[in-house]
Amino acid sequence: MKYYLVAGEASGDLHGANLMKALKEQDANGDFRYFGGDKMKAEGGTLIKHYADMAFMGFTEVILNLPTIMRNMKACKEDILAYTPDVLILIDFPGFNLKIATFAKEHNIRVCYYISPKVWAWNQKRVLKIKKVVDKMFCILPFEVSFYKEWGMEVDYVGNPLLDEKAAFVPDDNFLTKNGLAGAEIIALLPGSRKQEIERLLPVMLSVIENFPDQQFVVAAAPSFLPAYYQQFIGAKNVKLVFGQTYDLLHHASAAVVASGTATLETALFKVPQVVVYKGGAISIAIARMVVKIRFISLVNLIMDREVVTELIQNDCNTMNITDCLVNLLSGPKRQNMLESYKDLATIMGEPGASGRTAKLISEYLKKS
Repeated sequence: MKYYLVAGEASGDLHGANLMKALKEQDANGDFRYFGGDKMKAEGGTLIKHYADMAFMGFTEVILNLPTIMRNMKACKEDILAYTPDVLILIDFPGFNLKIATFAKEHNIRVCYYISPKVWAWNQKRVLKIKKVVDKMFCILPFEVSFYKEWGMEVDYVGNPLLDEKAAFVPDDNFLTKNGLAGAEIIALLPGSRKQEIERLLPVMLSVIENFPDQQFVVAAAPSFLPAYYQQFIGAKNVKLVFGQTYDLLHHASAAVVASGTATLETALFKVPQVVVYKGGAISIAIARMVVKIRFISLVNLIMDREVVTELIQNDCNTMNITDCLVNLLSGPKRQNMLESYKDLATIMGEPGASGRTAKLISEYLKKS
């Protein structure tokens, strides 16, 4: 079989790589072509476009980069037609991927969607479009099944692929020593992987360091950037950088400041007390507040349907508030309450195996259709 995958950001690259690995177990002769990243490339096949050239966040950012986005979309459509895949597998990234799904259906290409767009958050009527252009939807959040059912669409809940990644993680016994962290209590800073979010969030994350002289702050740096890029924000502050070692960092961290996104759930799965932060462009946030229909922005709170982790958004994301949160996360009842809630979260999330279950369902679908 010929598989064409489209992932447009770091988390999609991770999940796409795991899915490719699982699909190869179902189809040893499978051929892969994709928009993705380094992790997918490591699984073989042909990388057409790297997600680093595609990931734009926020309404205004998308508008400003519209020519680039349109060029990427045109290139993707042309490449799909030239490749003639047996199935198109879209991974999250809805602004781009739902348009690609529409194009694929117009050309009678089967469409599977792995990791549902967050249609439950805003513009829920997009489900009507999804029903027309997506043949099989595979969801990774428990509450999405009932949401889609309300709109008359049957979907498959496969569990969360982050559980696969965590289960496969083997701690590096030399992590602390080789990064000069032995003996230090670590506070992890996870500012995200996109340029826009790093530049908005990392400075305010770093602004609290002077308030914690007994702790060592460590930034989980994105592999797509060089150390010099981060150093412009760090300056002379006592901060360590680690690249490609986020799970080792979380394995040893006592607390964390985390950009809203997939990393909030990863941090919770590692049982690290955290405060979630987010800053967007003023126009983007104003629009979001008008259209978004959810109470929370972090996956932890969304899954639990209650506030487990504190969310600091826009003006609330400041030095004083982050400091206050970290003080309570390092010791005391708030830390213990969060750790107890993480146990409930783990129960809800279930067992690893999402990638394998999805690959099997895709394989069965292709054989039947």
